[in-house]
Amino acid sequence: MKRSTERFLTTHVGSMIRPPKIARHFQALAAKEQVDQAAFETELRSAVAEVVQKQAACGTDIVSDGEFGKNSWLYLQTRVSGFETRLSPRRSPGFLGAEREERFREFYDATMTLDKMDQPFPRLFCVGPVKHTEAGRLELERDIANFKAALETVKVEDAFLPVVAPCSLWADYENEYYKSEEEFLFAVAETLHEEYKAITGAGLIVQVDDAILTNLYDQVRSQGRDYRKWVEMNIAALNHGLRGIPEDRVRYHLCWGSWPGPHTSDVPLRDIVDLLLTVKAQAYAIEAANPRHEFEWTVWQDVKLPAGKILMPGVVSHAIAHVEHPSVIAQRITRFANIVGRENVIASTDCGFAQASQVARQNQAIVWAKLEAMAEGARIAWREKVRV
Repeated sequence: MKRSTERFLTTHVGSMIRPPKIARHFQALAAKEQVDQAAFETELRSAVAEVVQKQAACGTDIVSDGEFGKNSWLYLQTRVSGFETRLSPRRSPGFLGAEREERFREFYDATMTLDKMDQPFPRLFCVGPVKHTEAGRLELERDIANFKAALETVKVEDAFLPVVAPCSLWADYENEYYKSEEEFLFAVAETLHEEYKAITGAGLIVQVDDAILTNLYDQVRSQGRDYRKWVEMNIAALNHGLRGIPEDRVRYHLCWGSWPGPHTSDVPLRDIVDLLLTVKAQAYAIEAANPRHEFEWTVWQDVKLPAGKILMPGVVSHAIAHVEHPSVIAQRITRFANIVGRENVIASTDCGFAQASQVARQNQAIVWAKLEAMAEGARIAWREKVRV
């Protein structure tokens, strides 16, 4: 994995706002409508090429395919067997945390239409063996081929494809097949191992997205369980899925959820950072730009980043329409560089731009402006060696 040896490299978390035709295709699939698959494949190749070129034009050093080839909800139904969808009452307190039911219930009822209190919503149930399907393998091969073709048209430092962590494929879903949750979890990890291996085998970096691990903090504790032990179990499964894959081809992304909300019940980074550092990855992408977690750069004053590891702190927020000033971004980068060393920092975003983002609801031009600002902020931070 490239390091910031001559300048601060920049990247992002992976997902970009999908073009209308791509988005409509997945909406049609979700509604079980007929789709023109051949037309979609043509549109997808073109869209991936364009989004890669735009990232490079913004000065982004380490790029993705925008995650255009898969939809987070349909992912389970098209690439992995063993799940079915049913309407089910929402769990308590749910992945949005205790604040969802308590102080900010009115806010969430108004904004989270698929997660209203006391109303059923689509939930995935495991009803058979969790296996990677042949259709799933073909989709992954297609995504890799589209991305590598797009990379031939640009000059960038490196490239990555995101894949979910095992926790995101099991922890908030119902198990009716496996004897225990641990057996269920490791079956998921075994399945995802195929994707991790295929991506790195193609010469790309794999980014493991752990979007649910922190989100279930309140739910796990409400069951009277030890949250740290639960995290340890999930990380053990992830490491099982990553077995045999060189750490320098793996980046791990952790966030506190991409939804725009108060986030008052988020688990503190300090409470789990030692466990996160046991993930078999070289780079760790962690939210650090939003107002709830920006202060947590101070955690690294007390926690030593292991030798050979890289921090990819979020220095740009996906959840607001403000375009951060490059000088603000430079200050954020420098805070980390002063602690862990310049070569060990790659500037990133908090989360993916496509995921429940306020930015996505405004204008795609904001995304490119944010990436341009991040590239300029990285140049300022390296050139001026800002002390903050």
